[in-house]
This record gives sequence, structure tokens and C-alpha cells, in this order.
Amino acid sequence: MAPMDPAREASDGPTPAGPSEFLDASTDAAAIVSARGVVVGWTRGAEALLGHPASEVVGRSAARLLAMPGDPARVAGVAQRCRGGMGWNGLIPVRHRDGRAVEIDLRVSASFRVGEDECFLTSAREQRQQWTVGQSVLDGFLTRSPVGMAVMDLELRYVWMNDTLERFGGVPRDQRLGRRLSELLPGLQAVAIEGLMRKVVESGVPVTDYEYLGWSWADPHRQHAYSTSFFPLVDGDDAKTGVCYMVQDVTERWTARRLLSLVNEAGTCVGTTLDVMRTAQELADFAVPRFADFVVVDLLEPVLSTEGHGAWLTDAGPASVSPVMRRSGMSSVREGCPEAVARIGDRAGFIPPSHDVNLLIAGEPILLPVLDPSDERWVAEQPERAEKIREFGLHSLISVPMRARNTVLGLTTFIRSLNPVSFQPDDVLLARELVARAALCVDNARRYTREHTAAVTLQHSLLPQALTGGTALEVASAYLPADPTGGVGGDWFDVIPLSGARVGLVVGDVVGHGITAAATMGRLRTAVQTLADMEMPPDELLAHLDDLVLRLSAEKTHDGTAHRSSTAFLGATCLYAVYDPVIGRCTMARAGHPPPVVVAPDGQVSFPEPPAGPPLGLGGMAFEAVEIELAENSLIGLYTDGLIEGPDRDMGLGMSRLGEMLARSDADLATLCTSAVRQLVPVPQPDDIALLLARTHTLGADDVVSWDVPVDPAAVADVRARATRQVEAWGLGELAMTTELVVSELVTNAIRYAEPPIRLRLLRDARLTCEVADASSTAPRLRHARSMDEGGRGLFLVAQLTDRWGARYTAGGKIIWAEQEIP
Repeated sequence: MAPMDPAREASDGPTPAGPSEFLDASTDAAAIVSARGVVVGWTRGAEALLGHPASEVVGRSAARLLAMPGDPARVAGVAQRCRGGMGWNGLIPVRHRDGRAVEIDLRVSASFRVGEDECFLTSAREQRQQWTVGQSVLDGFLTRSPVGMAVMDLELRYVWMNDTLERFGGVPRDQRLGRRLSELLPGLQAVAIEGLMRKVVESGVPVTDYEYLGWSWADPHRQHAYSTSFFPLVDGDDAKTGVCYMVQDVTERWTARRLLSLVNEAGTCVGTTLDVMRTAQELADFAVPRFADFVVVDLLEPVLSTEGHGAWLTDAGPASVSPVMRRSGMSSVREGCPEAVARIGDRAGFIPPSHDVNLLIAGEPILLPVLDPSDERWVAEQPERAEKIREFGLHSLISVPMRARNTVLGLTTFIRSLNPVSFQPDDVLLARELVARAALCVDNARRYTREHTAAVTLQHSLLPQALTGGTALEVASAYLPADPTGGVGGDWFDVIPLSGARVGLVVGDVVGHGITAAATMGRLRTAVQTLADMEMPPDELLAHLDDLVLRLSAEKTHDGTAHRSSTAFLGATCLYAVYDPVIGRCTMARAGHPPPVVVAPDGQVSFPEPPAGPPLGLGGMAFEAVEIELAENSLIGLYTDGLIEGPDRDMGLGMSRLGEMLARSDADLATLCTSAVRQLVPVPQPDDIALLLARTHTLGADDVVSWDVPVDPAAVADVRARATRQVEAWGLGELAMTTELVVSELVTNAIRYAEPPIRLRLLRDARLTCEVADASSTAPRLRHARSMDEGGRGLFLVAQLTDRWGARYTAGGKIIWAEQEIP
């Protein structure tokens, strides 16, 4: 048995014991005495109590240890009682090795056999207080101890066991004695346990806390967990005489540990993506077969939708109206989930009978240990499922509502069929915890999907829905959103028709992700359109855009405190180019953006690099513009950095790949644009990608005419007549009268108020454009003449007769222009 407490070993005399110590048998001294009164086993606890080593005691009479001769009749009576299986306990004085008498509380077990000998197990402790029979340690050791104990011989046959062990296994004592564990309880991993006992006997080294699962005859419907320790029994010559083992039922501890382990494991397996359907399926896959044989996850339709708040609450309608759920996850130990009534994506209104929609809103998990397919509630309310229960032997069910952050998400149902063990109340705790964790992941995915969809919708609404370059440019674009895990970005592009048949090309990138980046992109794109419409050259446009970003960054919040937007912290880049098809030249400037790619008609690739300039929002630095010549049918491409970064993060190499891709293909522009993006970025990237391609065309000599205008009012009539003849020669007679009035007004104003040289130009493009250039830097202003004024209505008439008019500045002065739509 176990040795005495070290504190007791160090004690020189009796000391009071605490209440719990009297019922603790682990500190008892133990010995085994044969029927002839010879000591055959002596523990270290006995040596510590009486001072006699095993070599002085084993093999000798136990009577020499008594402090006074015992009553032979009394000894015979004790032996007879023990042979009858009753045991005995009482106070007896014994002799210490140093000669003093020690009064001990002696307990003698029922007799058992070791080999051919009949023996008694005696255990004792030093008596420190008087006890009543009802408080005896022997009674606690044999009948009330939570620890089961047994002694096995060298053949691993039972020779003794206490009452607790008898209850654990459910096998009576008389059926155990003389038989091996493997012959009695094969379901308790008997072969492995007997292997451990042999190892203990052979090595003499104890084994502690060996845990295993098994079934008990006393409780055949529930699997139990046991913790067992084994230690050898030796005689005075250290010869092995048997093995003793102690076993304790640790089912509750094992269940708690299993719960914690499964929950922790679920944390790594469920919610690996921000996808609602995928998360639901991960929950089902995790629970099968670890916990159940068939699992279904049904989510409410608003949870799966990107519209609305995604919750279903009591104010959504009458409680009697069942919400619409759809099967979102499903898994089974049987291939193909034949137990299922609904498939993934189908409507699934399953709620266990006798429950209604209130189960989802505020109900507790449902435990049905036994499913009866003949139950009239199943037959009446769920006939198809009742048939599945009968067909596949579904016998136990747990349904757990999925709720997170005061939001109703759906219902998860766990069912067992092949596993013969019914769900128990402890299993409900595990199911609740698994569903609670999965519900948080589903809600996170739902919220993210909703926000990401809103950001993507906002971004797409802010990007151009249709692009046109008129007759000057053939354009195509491709946009690839970022990987959803990275969030929507702030890339944008645009094609802006300008006066004089010119076209503006712009591409930009707001650093960062999310709705803020998308909203900032929309503001910048609108600002670029406005500034471009004011006929600003590229370098001036970027300077004004930089000032705008600085102002936006320094906006005040409603409480007056400074608020800096994400643009100020993260920055934005932009490239703006203006192509003039009359002269075949392109003027461009950039603010920290990658240079454009140009593919000449002969396939030669180049990357013209205007000065990079600082990103927008830094301020204090100027932007510079450069002008390049583009031959007819040249290809110019504007892009964002996500297209050329690639997995190697080498932008130079990415630019080379882009140039090769655009140079070797003869496909139409839209196909070329799409294939270039697909091949350069085959997998989702953490950044948005935008590519804008334009193939250039020039206006022919037949589409452009111009005349120098003398500074003489009499020249107006001649110029007006020439313009009318030219418009009619172009076959635009319907516009002849309007053109005559426009030319007359613009040329007259130039002669009166501007400085020479004055020149008139007509352009036939998608529109008919009339331009009057002069050397003055003052621009006309549209004003409304008063009723008594004789003049001042010229520009007002021009504005009324044409579709657009305006002025732009040049290096030598300005140009006043007016456009008419060609019928």
C-alpha cells in the first residue's frame, strides 16, 4: 500500500490529525500476513511506522511485533471473520524497533490467495484520536473510497479487490477472483492494461495515471474514462509476488478536457475564410465524425444576402411566420449525405417538432436522446424526415440556434446514427460551444461580405461605365478587384473628351483599401474631370489636384477638431495625358505613378518617363509635363502598380513583361487588354489592378481647315463665307447657318478685343468644332445683356446655338471654341 505521509515520518510522537486525514488511506502502513501468521509482504510505510526494515520482518512471525501477547481466541475469531469475507479493524499496541509501544489502528482485509497461500492484507496507522466504528478508515478504504483497488498475482489473476472496483466494472467479486481482466472486461482495453501490468512486474517501475476509455457493465449506455496506476508487490528479498493497481473514474475530467480540446481544435478549422457558406461547411465537416454522424447548418436568407442588415428579429413579422432558411453546410459519415432532405442551397425550414420560430430567437438547445420515427409529431410535421430517420437509423439529435451579437443567424443540427451512443447533456455543452464559435465566424463573414460588397458597389459606381475616345482613340480597359481578404482598393481610370478633338487619359491609385479608399478615389476622379473640363494642361491639373488633396486632408470634423483622411496618410498617385489627333502628339505629367507603355506600329516598346513628381497630398513641389509624338496606330497603355509588381515584387521586370505582352498580339484591343491582365495576374492579388489601352488615330488633312484672319472688321464677311462653304463641302449643310453665326461672333470679338495674330480653324470629328485663336491672355465672359443694351448678346447666342463652348490657354495666347453635334 502507500507509504506514510512524510510529515508523519518526521514526527517523534502522536500529533493531532485534520478531519480529512482520518479518511485518507494513502498514508497507511500495509503488510501481507499468511494464514500461518508469517509476514510475506512489508511496505515502506510499515517500515516508517515501526522502524523495522523488510529484511527483519518478512518470513518471520507477525506475533513478535505485538507489544503484549494477544488472546488466541480473539486472533482465531479475527481470522475466521476475514475468511468469511468481512474484514476486521480495531486498536492494537505494537512494538517499535526502538522498544517503545505504539498504539495503532489496525485493519485486516478479507482473505485472498497469492499462489497456494492464503493471505490477509493488513493496514495500519498510528492512533492519534479515538474513533467510532462508523468513522473507521477500513470502512472508507474498502467501501467508500472513490479509488478502486485490486491485487493480481504473477499470472495477472485477481486475488483481492475492494468494493469500489467491483462497482466500476459491474462484475461481482466472486466472478473476478482467480480470473484475468481480459477474460472479464474485453471492452476496457484489457490486452493493453495487462501488457502494462507485465511491464511493471518485469521492470519493477510503477506506472501512474494511465488513462483509457471503456464500457462498464454497470453503465452500458455511456462510455467512461478511467485513470489507473500500477505498482509491483515484492517480498523481503525483493522478489516479485504480484501487482497492485488503483483505478479512478475520471469521466467528468476527461469530458471537460475533451470539450476544451475540441473547442480549441475547432478554432483552427472553422472560420478560416471570410465566406459565409464556406464557414458553415467547415462547421459541418469538423463535427463529422468527431461528434456526430450527420450535421446540417441552415442559415437565414438575410444572412446569405449582401443586402440589408442580415438579421431576423421578432419585429420582422409575426412569430407564427417561419423565416426562410437555406441549407448552407452539410456533412455525413455516409458518402453523398443520403440522410438529407434538402441539399446545399435549397430552402430548409427544419425545426424539430413541438418547437417554433421562437427557438431561433431566444430558445435553448434541443436535446432529443431518442428519435422515434413513429412519433405522431414527426409523422404529421416532418413526414419526409421521419422516413429518413427510419431508413438510416437516426437515433439521437441536438439542435442549437446560431446567434451572435444579438443577431439570429440560423440553426445547426447534430444527429447520430452509426455511433450507438445517444447524445447526453454533456454533449449539449460541446455542441453549444462549437456553434457559438462558428456563429461568430459566420457573423464576421457576413459583416465583412456586406461591407466588401458595399465597397465594391461604390467603387464600380464611381468607375466609368462606358469609355469613348471619339475618332481620335480606340480605347479598352480592364479592372480586376483585389482579393476579398485585402478589401477593395482605390484604383481608377478615365477617358475624358476635350475640345479640339483631343482626349484626356487618366489613371490613378489611392493607397489603402476599403470604403474610404473607394470614396477618396471617387472624389479625385470627379476633381480630375472638372479640372480637365477647365482645359488645364497636365502639369497644372496635377498641381490643382495636389492642392485639393491637401485641403481634403485638413478638413474639420463636426466638433471643430482637425481630421486627416486616409489619403493624407497613405497618399495617392496619378498620371494624366492629353492626346491631340490633329498634330499626333501626347502631353503628359505624373504624380508618383508608373510611366505609360507605348508600342509603336512596328512593335517597338518604350516607356516614356516624364518626371515622376511627388505623390498627391505632399504639396510644395512642382509637376512637369513632357510631350511625345505618337504615330498613327500606336498603342499607349496606362496602368496601376498592381499589374506589374507580380509575385517577385520586381516592377522593372513586370514592366518588361507587360511590354512583351502588348507587342506580340494582333488581337483586337478589348481582347488584348483582358488577356494581358489575365496572364500577368493569374491569381487574386492583394491590390486592385487597372489597365487602360488606347490605339491612336490622327485627323486627316480633309478634316481640318484653317485661315488667318486680318485685323479688319471687313474681313469677317470673307471668313464667314469660307467657313460656310467648307461646312457644306463636308456634307453638313444643316449646320451651315449656325456655323456662320458662330464664326461671325467669335471672329468679330477677336478683332475687337484680342491681339493678333488671329486664326480660325474648323475640325470635323465626332463633332464640328469652330476655334478662333489669338495672342491675348484674356478670356471672354458670358453675360446677360439688359433689355436696353444694344450689344452684349453674342456669346449668349453662341452658348444657345452650340452644344459646348469654352476657352483654353496655349503657350502663345488662347483659343475660343464652340462645338456642334453632327446629325
